Amino acid sequence: MLKRFFILCSGVDTDIVNGCSNGEQNKYAGIGATVFFTAVMAFIAASYALFTVFDNVYTAVFFGLVWGFLIFNLDRFIVSTIKKRDHFLDEFIQASPRIVLAIIIAIVISKPLEIKIFQKEIETVLLKEKNEMSIANKNQVSNFFKNDVDKNKAEIDSLKSAITKKEKEVASLYNSYITEAEGTAGTKKMGKGPIYKEKREAHDLATKQLDSLKATNAKIIADKELKSKSLQADLDKKVSETQPVIDGFDGLMARINALNKLPWLPSFFIMLLFLAIETSPIFAKLLSPKGEYDFKQEDAEMAIKNMLAQNKYQSELQRKTDAEIYDKVYADIRDDKELYNYKKKGATELLKLQADGFVEKQKKSM
Repeated sequence: MLKRFFILCSGVDTDIVNGCSNGEQNKYAGIGATVFFTAVMAFIAASYALFTVFDNVYTAVFFGLVWGFLIFNLDRFIVSTIKKRDHFLDEFIQASPRIVLAIIIAIVISKPLEIKIFQKEIETVLLKEKNEMSIANKNQVSNFFKNDVDKNKAEIDSLKSAITKKEKEVASLYNSYITEAEGTAGTKKMGKGPIYKEKREAHDLATKQLDSLKATNAKIIADKELKSKSLQADLDKKVSETQPVIDGFDGLMARINALNKLPWLPSFFIMLLFLAIETSPIFAKLLSPKGEYDFKQEDAEMAIKNMLAQNKYQSELQRKTDAEIYDKVYADIRDDKELYNYKKKGATELLKLQADGFVEKQKKSM
């Protein structure tokens, strides 16, 4: 049962191969098994590759089955259309387009499986790339808000600087009138004289100005700090909105690019393995000598060619014979006097009618 299934997969003529020896049947069963398992690997590879795209098991399996059947049909067609010839070079030239197609199929099949085999290494590369993208994205968003944030911060610093400056002025005035009262500076006369009163009045005025400035600037600073928090919230929101895009950066193309950044030798040998699997049925048929199946197939094709050539010759001979017969028949008819007189009589009557009609038209026009 399994043997007949694999023979069917090889694409051979079952009517011919069933009449061949057991060894010949085993050869084509082996070729059919290779075709079948290549299609199975194509199904697995396509399903995994499409799962990374659609992120849905049922969709991936469905299209994977379609791809597997397509590869199975292509491989079966490739193997079944290679016929044994008298010279290996003729066979190789005949098979060269199919070998190129087999190479393309092998590369397409192997790439998703390479991604699955090196999944952990690829995820490490993707994680590194995602981190770099996150940092770059945050810097880009920060640069977008940088002007507003810096301007707002500069205004807050300016307001605080004005208060600090005024506080230093008040402290200086305070120190001035205290030292005046103590007699350690200024007029160096101890006591609260006129100079002391002037300095004390200047200090009190500066203190009132400081209180007024603090009140005014405190309100403005509070508004500026609220704006600063709002800008920071907008920045964080923008970063959080773009982060899912970066987190989802693990599709098929991203994984292929990550695979290309890994050492090429292991990936190359896996591709060679699939290339060997995909091309093995073709080379097996090319390298094997003509077998019983090939001779029987050639004999059946030769019988059909001979029959078609014979039918073509008979058709051509019949056409020529019919033409000669009809030539002779019409030649005899042409020499028949009775038919000639009959045709002459009819033509004469027709000419008379035409002449009478012409005369009638001439009379009407006068």
